[in-house]
Amino acid sequence: MGLFQSFDISATGMTAERFRTDVIAQNIANITTTRTEDGTPYRRKVVAFQEKRFDTFDEILNRQRYRYKGAGVKVTEVREDTESDYIMEYDPSHPDADENGYVSYPNVNIVTEMTNLIDASRGYEANATAFEASKAIVQAGIGIGQG
Repeated sequence: MGLFQSFDISATGMTAERFRTDVIAQNIANITTTRTEDGTPYRRKVVAFQEKRFDTFDEILNRQRYRYKGAGVKVTEVREDTESDYIMEYDPSHPDADENGYVSYPNVNIVTEMTNLIDASRGYEANATAFEASKAIVQAGIGIGQG
């Protein structure tokens, strides 16, 4: 493992978790959005992560020759949650109510979003702690070399 590779791994983790936090904040901000540009209620967005890997033959060959070198994490997609249904509420006075008086609200559950926010926050903290530990190790190594 290279000297600064652990920094890169932790930094990509922090970046991915910060992005996930931004998407969760977008979900929470749109919890009452009943009409988007396409005329439908807002759909909750979900972030997917994947380990960064090298794809070319040369990189795969080098990885096998020198053992696997981790490269961190990356966001692979932000998709809409189409598995859960909209929340239907009876409010005939709402401008977006259907002919039966029901309004379709986004499929955002505040408890789920807050749980995901705590999870993203803890993931960010873990990566920040790993980054600081790597920094301390490098500084100790430099100190040994000078003394």
